[in-house]
Amino acid sequence: MAMSQIFDTRACELGEGALWHPLRQQFFWFDILGCKLLSRHGDASPAWPLGKMASAAGWLNAAHLLLATETGLAVLDLDSGQLTPHWRLPASATALRSNDGRADRHHGFWFSTMGKQAEPGVGAIYRYLRGEVRQLFDGLTIPNSICFSPDGRQAYFSDTARQIVWRQALDAQGWPAGEREVFLDLVPEGLNPDGAVVDAEGGLWCAHWGAGAVMRYSPEAQRTHTFSVRGALHVSCPVFGGPDLRGLLLTTAREGLTDPDPAQGMTYLLDVPIQGLPEPRVIL
Repeated sequence: MAMSQIFDTRACELGEGALWHPLRQQFFWFDILGCKLLSRHGDASPAWPLGKMASAAGWLNAAHLLLATETGLAVLDLDSGQLTPHWRLPASATALRSNDGRADRHHGFWFSTMGKQAEPGVGAIYRYLRGEVRQLFDGLTIPNSICFSPDGRQAYFSDTARQIVWRQALDAQGWPAGEREVFLDLVPEGLNPDGAVVDAEGGLWCAHWGAGAVMRYSPEAQRTHTFSVRGALHVSCPVFGGPDLRGLLLTTAREGLTDPDPAQGMTYLLDVPIQGLPEPRVIL
């Protein structure tokens, strides 16, 4: 059984949006409530104050990321720290913030919104593709677990509040085709699906908020692995990275914990037995 190791000791109030940048060979992640992007590169531990809540990213090139923020999508210049708006949510959406997100296999970017107080049913999932944004799903409370099968023909997403992970067929351009289906009903186990990522064999690795664990499910929805994260209760988002894509970075959170110990909210790293997939580039 692989053991989690502390990767970064900076405790996040709400760690999320883990990303491995293949050109920079570098992990990134967010502290949503701290309004900053974090990373580690060798002995350096850089941080980018963003001035607003942001939660997910896709890589554009070696120097720029596309971020999902509380006001829409923005491009971050990693060298200068400048954040440039790219697409804005409607002005009426001030009670919302971004939550989960990930690049798809067609170089698009899926991202979700939710109420800042997790108001029921006000969340949605969108897709950005080469300048076009479409709302794909609405009526969600805490939209999470956005990830994609290796061939790009299936998407997964969840509503943490409903404890359901769905699978959605996609067409050849990566748009939803047909109706979604329930992939995991986690209500009987009392598990709360958060961020997720798919490995090279098509297995879904899902972080479970409140359970201190990340669990892998086969494409047939059978649980195959459980990895506990010692010292962290709220595990929020996994991503594969490292030179061989066999490291699994896990963000965690202190949010909602009474008198949390210092390890809560730190970022962890697992060496896992199954190789991941590289995060695709987003094309503007």
